[in-house]
Amino acid sequence: MIHRVAVAASAHPGHFSGAVCSVVPIKKYWLHPYYMEFLKLNYIWAITAVMSGAGLIILSLRQKVSGPKVSSARATQLINREDAQVIDVRDQAEWAKGRISGSRHIPLAELDKRMGELEKFKQRPVIVACASGSRSSSACSALRKAGFEQVFALDGGLGAWEQAGLPLTKK
Repeated sequence: MIHRVAVAASAHPGHFSGAVCSVVPIKKYWLHPYYMEFLKLNYIWAITAVMSGAGLIILSLRQKVSGPKVSSARATQLINREDAQVIDVRDQAEWAKGRISGSRHIPLAELDKRMGELEKFKQRPVIVACASGSRSSSACSALRKAGFEQVFALDGGLGAWEQAGLPLTKK
């Protein structure tokens, strides 16, 4: 049985005359009929709260796995100052519509097979880009497992890049 310790002390601040302790058994209130009745009446809110909490946990875990993201402005700085390599993991049709100048096209489905092409970039920063930023998270995880140290996902993908007014090339 679980017990709760109740402590009572003097009501005057700065004056402590000792404490009186008593042990009171705690009942299992989480199965109390009032709680069950509350859940029956408000099951939609309870389900919403549980799903929201699960979503936040999953989102935070995914963010830890995918690693850091960089904004379009920070990506530009990495490209210009630290000679970062951009890897575009979109499909061929998306790639043909426009891409960041100097980026390498390796579709996400082919990344594991073509990892050898990227070995020479292990010491440089690598920025992974896709259309919206969701596929780049998976690619970042794979690159990190392959030993790449400085891997960043382009936050918002090429949509955010275009919104920032940065150029794309079709050449």
